Amino acid sequence: MIARLIFAAAALAIACASAAAARDLTIVSRGGGYQEAQRSVYFKPFTAATGIPIQEKNWDGGIEALRAHKDPAAGWDVVLLRGDEMLTACEEGLIEKLDWSAIGGKDHYLPAGVNDCGVGTSMYSTVLAWDRDKFPATPTWADFWDVAKYPGKRGLMKGPRTNLEIALLADGVAPGDVYKTLRTSDGIERAFRKLDQIRPYAVWWQNGDEASRILGSGEVLMTSASNGRIALANRTEHRNFGVQWAGSLSAVHFWAVMKGSPNLRQANQFLYFVGDSAIEARLVPLIPYPGLAKGATEGLSPELLATIPLNPANQAGTLAIDEGFWRDNLDKLSQRFAAWLAR
Repeated sequence: MIARLIFAAAALAIACASAAAARDLTIVSRGGGYQEAQRSVYFKPFTAATGIPIQEKNWDGGIEALRAHKDPAAGWDVVLLRGDEMLTACEEGLIEKLDWSAIGGKDHYLPAGVNDCGVGTSMYSTVLAWDRDKFPATPTWADFWDVAKYPGKRGLMKGPRTNLEIALLADGVAPGDVYKTLRTSDGIERAFRKLDQIRPYAVWWQNGDEASRILGSGEVLMTSASNGRIALANRTEHRNFGVQWAGSLSAVHFWAVMKGSPNLRQANQFLYFVGDSAIEARLVPLIPYPGLAKGATEGLSPELLATIPLNPANQAGTLAIDEGFWRDNLDKLSQRFAAWLAR
């Protein structure tokens, strides 16, 4: 009897392993217009070129969700991560160390796109956005806080990331001093005191599509938002939204492979394919998140260059998000932010 149970358990384990190995390559991205653009430029062309089918999923991010899918049986293979998520997942062994020789080599990419556990696929920015039809001027973060001069609600992401940086920028901290300030208890207090001022007027959004929606509906006069989602609304919904690049916060999205993925070979084929600079360039007309492969922005029209964070003119006033800071501090600052919001 015991021998039969052992045999049955072993057979079940083999069957589960075979089923896992037989499943389609599963790509997990961030949803919305971003994933729609990736489907058109990356996913469908990859399957057409290689014959490897892709199953798509999406998520809103968060290291807890990644931890919940660490078992290969959970069905995630390649996941799109923020920089802080990638750094934490790498330290915890949730994702594979990349075989760079299999995906084009580190020299193929700009330095910002190279990490042991992640390959940068796009740069995006959190910007100040507004509706030009309702507000013809070009506001700054200081104007964002000036509800006496510019009455109306303000949109902000529901969480500490970007909001603490924006609060300090609005309070007069130079971009180069933001993270030095945030690494002190006084700096954290200063940021929350500044957020206290805007809180009665804040409308909190949780994903990029929601930010553009509350702006388009007139629920808010201005909002923080992803540059890509704002550009997408202008193109597909015929909006007249403006983007303020001064004081914007740039970051990189990384592709990573889940630890123990049974589709490691196919995952590497996918990373190699989507890292081609000519293919990355095709994403920008759909959503302005430029690729990190060298040469991916060459040949773009002046109109498209004006919409991307990698444009030198836009980078002049940009603060690069310090992913190491958020890797080390996101959990405790998220708890602090939630308590502050609940007061």
